[in-house]
Amino acid sequence: MTVSFGSPSEVGDALKSVNYLADHRTSQIVYLAEALGKPVLVEGPAGVGKTELAKSLATITERALIRLQCYEGLDESKALYEWNYKKQLLRIQADGERGWDAIEEDIFSEDFLLARPLLEAIRSAEPVVLLIDEIDRVEVETEALLLEILSDFQVSIPELGTISARTQPLVVLTSNNTRELSEALKRRCLFLHIGYPEIDREKEILLARVPDLSEELSEQLARVVRSIRQFQLKKPPSVSESIDWARTLLALGASHIDTDVVKDTLNVLLKYQTDIEKVSKDLTVEDGD
Repeated sequence: MTVSFGSPSEVGDALKSVNYLADHRTSQIVYLAEALGKPVLVEGPAGVGKTELAKSLATITERALIRLQCYEGLDESKALYEWNYKKQLLRIQADGERGWDAIEEDIFSEDFLLARPLLEAIRSAEPVVLLIDEIDRVEVETEALLLEILSDFQVSIPELGTISARTQPLVVLTSNNTRELSEALKRRCLFLHIGYPEIDREKEILLARVPDLSEELSEQLARVVRSIRQFQLKKPPSVSESIDWARTLLALGASHIDTDVVKDTLNVLLKYQTDIEKVSKDLTVEDGD
């Protein structure tokens, strides 16, 4: 049995119960996605909680999470389905005397089909959350594979015909916006942008995700991270990295942040040496930051 919500505020409260602090816009889009049966396209910098949103939705709706991690070179056989060629070959070898016509009908049946994440979500007897993560990493041709699924929640397999969804999945697509997505894909989705949070919200997130963190230290952390994001960096620190930094400072026994503490632990926040050097040179942490 899955859980439905009566309003955006119910969505926000449910997400908060699993330590995902969603603003009104996020809660509203999630509510509408379920109410209208529409996929959600979530764009924003890496590490701001796009993937975590899908995971949290699976938890609060009591649905299984099916994840398709996108990458360059992803094709239909890894995203949708492929045939079990080894099993087919064994059947051909065992039943060769029956003739090809008889064997062909047999080996292109459900028993020889290997379902990948997209087909798994379509065929699931129970509603699921389908996470299509980092859709901007795939080529435009592969992106086109999704259009039938996102429009009609069905897939076409030449040997078997059209397979329609037994239950409608709640679909979340994430994008780091490294390339422009097609208009056809965007038309099928509700759009949500998640950016870096304001200081007060980041403080809330830190307190929720790092229970032993003090109010004072969380305030300092949020302010320093905000200052670092103002630099021209190859990769500004994400929310997930600010959480890691908070845990790092606690592990090191730090109760206050100063310039030396920041410089000593910048490698947790920043992942490029040029960024570390730039921030180390120019950042000064004053008392109260």
